[in-house]
Amino acid sequence: MSWNFMDAASRENIDRVWRQEAAEALELVSDPSIWEAPTAAGHWQVRDVVAHLVHNTEGYLRAFAAPRGEADTTEPIDLHDMASMMNDGALSLRTVERAELLDRLRADLERLLKAVADLGDDEWAGLMLPHDYLGPSPACFYPICQVLDYAVHAWDIRQGLGTAHALDGDAADLLVPACFLLWSNTNDTTGVEPFSIGIRVTAGRNAGDTRASVTSEGLKFTTTGLDDVDDVIEFDPAGLVLTANGRINGGTYRGNRQVLDRFRNLFFSV
Repeated sequence: MSWNFMDAASRENIDRVWRQEAAEALELVSDPSIWEAPTAAGHWQVRDVVAHLVHNTEGYLRAFAAPRGEADTTEPIDLHDMASMMNDGALSLRTVERAELLDRLRADLERLLKAVADLGDDEWAGLMLPHDYLGPSPACFYPICQVLDYAVHAWDIRQGLGTAHALDGDAADLLVPACFLLWSNTNDTTGVEPFSIGIRVTAGRNAGDTRASVTSEGLKFTTTGLDDVDDVIEFDPAGLVLTANGRINGGTYRGNRQVLDRFRNLFFSV
């Protein structure tokens, strides 16, 4: 089995981890006493995180319906607007009763699990579906986004509750490649002088070295050795996931702090 979400051989891992993360998140939010508790997702309360999961999942379902002519496609929205659009989508559901919203999320989850299960292996990375912000994207992008949605937002809720906690290792391992995809699409290198650093993932199924290079064409990631790279950031899998998603300033610097800080400040929040 694979731990690279672009490979159809990863399907069993993704399905198992997706179901596990979703079940744990739904159990977590089943406690009515925390419905309006704060979270680590900015100003969102637990109810807003649930609403965000509904908003996202229903967007993914529309993407799967589009090839059948059952949903309209539109021009992708600028990624710089994603955070505000996601916020609007979540807060628009605050008037929905708790039980109704949770039932809606469970139903949406089951529908999306089935849509993904119905994909052929050739469609896993070969079928392009419309994404609201990225435009045409491979179908496998949606299940890995669900792993991200449930794992990171459950972390947000636990963090807001003040409990000691951590990310599941299998979820973090699966999300490592998605972090580089996220960074590839959420950087601003305008006016930045070219430079390179190394990124080392120190553990897990996707441990390895990656060179990050800012060039005249933007930011590029290349899987390669780092013997000739002086400036390196090391991450464990969960540290990379939480850093790439703006939850913590993680990682261990080895080299020139100014160069490494320059890399870490290339990105905008989504």
